[in-house]
Parts: sequence; structure tokens; C-alpha cells
Amino acid sequence: MADPGGSTYLQVPYRTLSHPPISVWEQRAAVARLRESGRAQVDEDTLFRMAEQMRAITATATKTTRKARRDTERRSTVPAPRRLPSAVPPPDSPAAAAAAAAPFAVVEEW
Repeated sequence: MADPGGSTYLQVPYRTLSHPPISVWEQRAAVARLRESGRAQVDEDTLFRMAEQMRAITATATKTTRKARRDTERRSTVPAPRRLPSAVPPPDSPAAAAAAAAPFAVVEEW
């Protein structure tokens, strides 16, 4: 942060050093979301909680998207079930008529 005269640069740390670093983009997005939810004043704790929520949403969406993409890919690579040729020909085909069992001419009785 520059002083009003613009001659020196002052480094201003967080009040609470346990908070993770966030980018300017994340800070602006978090403030905008807090303002949309009706907060006029944004304190440091609320800001970082919102940034963590936004990161959690992004991580969940990334995992879900990746999982959905992988599931779709797995489903598309599964081959369609093949129909195996039947050992018995259909009853109305000529092969069925030729393969029909003929009665025995001679039957032995014991």
C-alpha cells in the first residue's frame, strides 16, 4: 500500500496471520458475494470464511465435473452386448425344417 504522498510503500499484513493468503480476485469476489447477501460491513473473519466457502464450492465442482466426465467416458467405452448366434434356428426358417427330428423307423423294445 502506498502512502498518500506516493513516496514510500507500506506493507500491511493481515490482522490475523493464521488466515491463508488470497488473491485480489478472491477478495473482490468474496466481498461482492457478501454484499449480495445483504452485508453492508465486511470484517476480516467473514471475508475469509466466504473465501473458504468459495474455494470449497470450486473444489467440489471440480471433483464432480471430473467424476462425471470419467463416468461418461467409462460408459461410452463399454461395448454393446453382442447377440450370440442361437444354436437352435428359428422355427419358421428352412434350416429348422431340415433339422427337424425325423421319427425313428425301427424302435427296439426289450
